[in-house]
Amino acid sequence: MDQRPHALVTGASSGIGAAIVEQLLRDGWRVTGISRRLATFDHPAFDHLPLDLDDVDSIADALAGFTPTALVHAAGLLKVGALGSLDHDDGAAMWRLHVDVAGRLANALAPRLPNGGRIVFIGSRTASGAAGRGQYAATKAALVALARSWALELAPRSITVNVVAPAATETPMLKDPSRANVTPKLPPIGRFIRPEEVAAAVAFLLSTEAAAITGQQLVICGGSSL
Repeated sequence: MDQRPHALVTGASSGIGAAIVEQLLRDGWRVTGISRRLATFDHPAFDHLPLDLDDVDSIADALAGFTPTALVHAAGLLKVGALGSLDHDDGAAMWRLHVDVAGRLANALAPRLPNGGRIVFIGSRTASGAAGRGQYAATKAALVALARSWALELAPRSITVNVVAPAATETPMLKDPSRANVTPKLPPIGRFIRPEEVAAAVAFLLSTEAAAITGQQLVICGGSSL
């Protein structure tokens, strides 16, 4: 029987999700990557679960056979828009992927997580507010409320729930042409956040050394919040 800890990671095919998969595989985890597009990692401890998270009603059934040690919800979507020209379908899509999916994943898996299990959501520094990104920021702020609430519920089982919230990160989302009118600000450190830096923070929160950290938002911003 495989004794390695097992993580489910959404958004595994690119960006932060892919970096998290790579980090956890290096750390000796068994990883199931969830994404619509094929995620290929040349590693015997990796499996891919093709799943369209936009089809929220399929999530519980798709996860029925899984009893992981940890859940990492890294799948994300960014649509920008200023007040007065908001696209409500865009807002609903971001809410569905970031918040509704987080709830469905946690609701399905939390009862099966072992004592000492882990849940980490990828949030955003913009959760505190950002011009032109109000709808996106609201969904990421909601993740903090969910994490704090569920951390309280799961603390008796020593299951931690946290949010890792990076500033603008070097991913395909950063270069999305649709955000041309809302360009990301370069952090004071003079560069954007790297996906592997976010992955390292996630890996720490999944570790035994982080057992006393729960209900928190870890902001990785390169000084942008100062």
